[in-house]
Amino acid sequence: MSTDRYTSPLSERYAGKEMQYLFSQDKKFTTWRRLWIALAEAEMELGLSENGRPVITQEMIDEMKAHADDINYDVARKREAEVRHDVMSHVYAFGKQCPKAAGIIHLGATSCYVGDNTDIIIMRDALRMIRRKLVNVIAELAKFAEKYRDMPTLAFTHFQPAQPTTIGKRATLWLNEFVMDLEDLDYVCSTLKLLGSKGTTGTQASFMELFQGDQEKIDRLDPLIAEKMGFDDCYPVSGQTYSRKVDTRVCNVLAGIAASAHKMSNDIRLLQHLKEVEEPFEKNQIGSSAMAYKRNPMRSERIASLSRYIMIDALNPAVTSATQWFERTLDDSANKRISVAEGFLACDGVLDLCLNVVDGLVVYPKVVEKHLRSELPFMATENLMMDAVKRGGNRQELHEKIRTLSMQAGKRVKEDGADNNLLELLAADDSFPLDLQELEDAMQPERYVGRAPQQVKRYLDEVIRPILEANRDDLGMQAEISV
Repeated sequence: MSTDRYTSPLSERYAGKEMQYLFSQDKKFTTWRRLWIALAEAEMELGLSENGRPVITQEMIDEMKAHADDINYDVARKREAEVRHDVMSHVYAFGKQCPKAAGIIHLGATSCYVGDNTDIIIMRDALRMIRRKLVNVIAELAKFAEKYRDMPTLAFTHFQPAQPTTIGKRATLWLNEFVMDLEDLDYVCSTLKLLGSKGTTGTQASFMELFQGDQEKIDRLDPLIAEKMGFDDCYPVSGQTYSRKVDTRVCNVLAGIAASAHKMSNDIRLLQHLKEVEEPFEKNQIGSSAMAYKRNPMRSERIASLSRYIMIDALNPAVTSATQWFERTLDDSANKRISVAEGFLACDGVLDLCLNVVDGLVVYPKVVEKHLRSELPFMATENLMMDAVKRGGNRQELHEKIRTLSMQAGKRVKEDGADNNLLELLAADDSFPLDLQELEDAMQPERYVGRAPQQVKRYLDEVIRPILEANRDDLGMQAEISV
């Protein structure tokens, strides 16, 4: 590891090895070579010839395939220092290894043939990797929601106590946003196409020359390349590059996942402050350099931190797409090399963290119940009023009585730091027709969670289980967290 120059924390601390490989030099340049092989094979199969003799032979193809993976980086780097062009440097280096095929490598293509098609291939592969991790996060959250489906907890609006829900129901709110992200990812991934080989301005003029104007052969070229590279099709029209709006759509998917992860991590951080729920904390983990007792939610905080980066990073492809000139301009290149790669690397790290946190979430039921019961008398007042009316009480008079005594109990809690004594106040009031025992018997949290348990069961059965069943071969991932 270099210690005398900048290295990205995304590689050293956050992203997994598999995602790092997808954006590595090896992946990039071996894909270039496979694209050159696919182009040469397609041209040969379409009968590219000169004076009745084939321009490309199987011997040339075999020679190229033999050197698809052993990239002579030293030759390419030396050449690039001379010509200042990465694609032509690698054409040259490949040709040095394949002397018989040297003259036909990159025939009829522009730099974007290898550059753009490789970017699409890598984004597709990276989306599939993100998808697998996303499905595993959904699976772990589903287990958590099922386990705590029935456990009442205080709900919040505006982070103020509100009608109770269940811990499982709250987890389905996190789940549902990740499911929406999965739907977006599947749509974008299913619509990705290769650029193909369209030429300098997208007109395929070079192939008009190579194939002597044979329109049928030229029409077959892109579909052949797509098939060889594992795609259904190529974009029907383009300039020299595929539309940079493709990068925007892809990175917006990553930003959506980041937003869902950020929301969940915020909730967990707030719950950890309340001591109701806690993220995993390892035996030898240090929470604070100064305060030895602390158990900070550092993984959830890291989720939030990286997620903000991803959401802001998605602006780069959007602005790049909007500012392209006519058929091509090069102010996209340096930006997309960084923004697309780092968006994926950061998202990979976020999902690893989500998987790790959700898999090890700890719930403290007694704290949950304590908080709920401290507020439950206020939440239960409508039910208590209806019970009292059944005993012959006057609804309007009871409403006013409850309002007055609730204000009194609330003042005691806030100003004196004392317990909520609303039930005692109501029982002591002669005009309220329920005694203390009856009031306390009414304080059953399950009575106030509405249909939360049923909603969780239905959601898991009807929405989540079909997703998990369809993706069962991808389940069972374990996240590795570096620090």
